[in-house]
Amino acid sequence: MTTPNRAAVSLSPRAADLVELDAPLPPSRYLNDDLAPTPIAARTWNVWHIAALWVGLSVCIPTYMLAAALIQAGMNWWQALATIFLGNLLVLLPMIVNAHAGTRYGIPFPVYARASFGLSGAHVPAILRSVVACGWFGIQTWVGGLAISEIVGILWPAWRDIGGGVGGAVLLGIFWLINIYFVWAGTESIKWLETVSAPFLIAVGLALLYWAASRVGGLGTILARSDSLAGAPPARGFLLGLFVPWLTAMVGYWATLSLNIPDLMRFAKSQRDQVLGQALGLLTTMPLFAFIGVAVTSATVILYGTAVWNPIELIGRLTVERNSPLLGVVALLAILVATLTTSIAANIVGPANSITNLAPRRISFRMGGMIAALIGVAIMPWKLLDSYQAWLITYSGLLGAVGGVVVCDYLVVRRGRLELRDLYDEHGAYVYHNGINPAAMIALVAGLAVATVGLLVPALRFLFDGAWFSAAIVAGVLYWMLMKRGATA
Repeated sequence: MTTPNRAAVSLSPRAADLVELDAPLPPSRYLNDDLAPTPIAARTWNVWHIAALWVGLSVCIPTYMLAAALIQAGMNWWQALATIFLGNLLVLLPMIVNAHAGTRYGIPFPVYARASFGLSGAHVPAILRSVVACGWFGIQTWVGGLAISEIVGILWPAWRDIGGGVGGAVLLGIFWLINIYFVWAGTESIKWLETVSAPFLIAVGLALLYWAASRVGGLGTILARSDSLAGAPPARGFLLGLFVPWLTAMVGYWATLSLNIPDLMRFAKSQRDQVLGQALGLLTTMPLFAFIGVAVTSATVILYGTAVWNPIELIGRLTVERNSPLLGVVALLAILVATLTTSIAANIVGPANSITNLAPRRISFRMGGMIAALIGVAIMPWKLLDSYQAWLITYSGLLGAVGGVVVCDYLVVRRGRLELRDLYDEHGAYVYHNGINPAAMIALVAGLAVATVGLLVPALRFLFDGAWFSAAIVAGVLYWMLMKRGATA
């Protein structure tokens, strides 16, 4: 067994400081097998597994179309990609800090949040994060159902006339059940899925880029034509009118996962594995796939005279153009796999743990995943798909307040040291006031309020446009001040 010493724990990626309990935890209403610390022997994810996880998370239709939104808003192609890269780099920092706790102590996010919010107060950030995940799960399930419907339509053309209504619901249900299978099979099956699918997804993306470049005379021709896709520059100027809002949106894209990353990194073999794996997977794959989206779409302007941003629509054109059902099936299968790998890791694992945390004695991880998946479909996000995605990204930005609290608590207040047993102890160090830490709640509300003020007061619009930053800074600083003064009871 390795036990934490009284000094601050090193946050170096080379720190071999994994903690394991030397005796089982006593029964507690805050404990079940799924929330208990992962034994060191079960922490098997290495650099490649974690990098593959991020390939699976990043390669999806929203990423492919991501740069499109920035270019249509007024950026050129390299400004769009630079904004995406910088947003990923910024969100990687709190992600590594939060992942450090998961890797070191083998704990999921709801348990990690108990240190700052209290044993009961941790329900607040966990559920706030889960709302976003359930929404994205509904969207991804709808996309997966559409991909299956397109595959069936290619193989059986008559389906296109009868595929709506009950038939479409059946295919959506099939994709939903595929997600549930991997939740039911556990994290090792998720690791297998992400590892196997990563090379396939990268190969399909590069093949699409090669097709575009070879059809129009090279990347130089494509990028020169990409300027025709750009929208009119904003009236407020590039910095405040374009760069800051979109940088916040890019951070918000992964802001929620940066909170519950311990749910996944509790299975990492070491801090080095989680740091390098996340950096290699996130900082390369997402900008690359966004670049492929820009390049291929620019090529469609040359080939078809109009920009085809939606890859499913492009696949349909290519299938008809080349009279190749096999091409359509393989491409749609790639979209199906990409949607599945993103949906499971980003949108089911987190809320499953959060729902389990509400009643550990009655709800297992499997049941929590089932409940989250049912909620994701029940809210029917496809009814307002575009506006719903915009709302989710905005909502994710506001959750910077949660990030400010948990990162400040772990990195500044506790300096990487948690009392592992007390995270499950009804009489331990994290009981605070009836299970709730007032300092965390006050800081959370203050961070949310400051960001929201920017929406209500035009002169302070930058606070809302930069919601993740303003909320995180205010919440983190205020939490540190309150904890320093001992405002926990």
